[in-house]
Amino acid sequence: MKPSPISPTVDFDRDGVQHGFLKLPYSRDAAAWGAVMIPVTVVRNGSGPTALLTGANHGDEYEGAVALRKLTDTLTPEQVRGRVIIVPFLNFPAFRAGTRTSPIDKGNLNRSFPGKPDGTVTEKIADYIQRHLLPLADYVLDIHSGGKTLDFLPFAAIHVLDDKAQEARCQMAMDAFGAPYSMHMLELDSVGMFDTAAEEAGKVFVSTELGGGGTATARSIAIAERGVRDFLIHCGICQGEASQRQSIKLDMPDGDCYVASTHDGLLEMCVDLGDPVNTGDVVGRVYDVTRTGSAPVEYRAARGGILAARHFPGLISVGDTLAVIADVVG
Repeated sequence: MKPSPISPTVDFDRDGVQHGFLKLPYSRDAAAWGAVMIPVTVVRNGSGPTALLTGANHGDEYEGAVALRKLTDTLTPEQVRGRVIIVPFLNFPAFRAGTRTSPIDKGNLNRSFPGKPDGTVTEKIADYIQRHLLPLADYVLDIHSGGKTLDFLPFAAIHVLDDKAQEARCQMAMDAFGAPYSMHMLELDSVGMFDTAAEEAGKVFVSTELGGGGTATARSIAIAERGVRDFLIHCGICQGEASQRQSIKLDMPDGDCYVASTHDGLLEMCVDLGDPVNTGDVVGRVYDVTRTGSAPVEYRAARGGILAARHFPGLISVGDTLAVIADVVG
């Protein structure tokens, strides 16, 4: 395979704090010999485990970006045993545009793994993460939220894995993160995900969904900051007392958890995040906005549980996820 065109301006094996870039040459109208400069911080202190912390895998999700950008200013080598690699804005072009996907190539970074060193800009970023960052890491934390189109209960998440010992290690790391909710998550579209790449590489991987609506709140940022701190303590990289917060266990065991819209129109949500839902309950209605006098379409729950996620904008389109219902398991 061809070498990656991305070159780091930091030395991942050097002790101390380094702030630099992952430099990806990108020729364009505004800069013939330009580059995409992805900020990166490395904090290293001797031997020990490595944690890779990432935010803005999707560019309109901000809890990870804020929490990790703050961490780059405060984490010192004296606080660390081992190494922490922090990439607050993983899909930097999308982050700068405030969009889920890259404005350069419309690439969804979290569906682009393993990437290509000679592909699109997004594929080149995925390839570098896959072949150069992931091999350095023992633990990976990728902080997500719902972006502009979804809103979530604040949860940390792992997947059901074939390797149950690895799944148990991920479970312990998720518990350490200590979000208000903890989810065994079923992905509808797992092909090409960073999650899948990290899990297949044998890493301890934890993701999150900490809110949504294309913004972050003081509460959701605080959850991310506390979670990152306790995650690093769990990894054995940082010292201190973990917060020992209680987390409600959730599960998404099958496709019935998802309620998808088959109509375009105006959305009326009939339950709020965290509300209990029974099988057959109306969770939302979609109204035809091209005329009045027609009955709305009701969308009902195929299973009981609680509302874990919802469509965020007031208008909805065919194929959009309207609601996600999760089981409460502990």
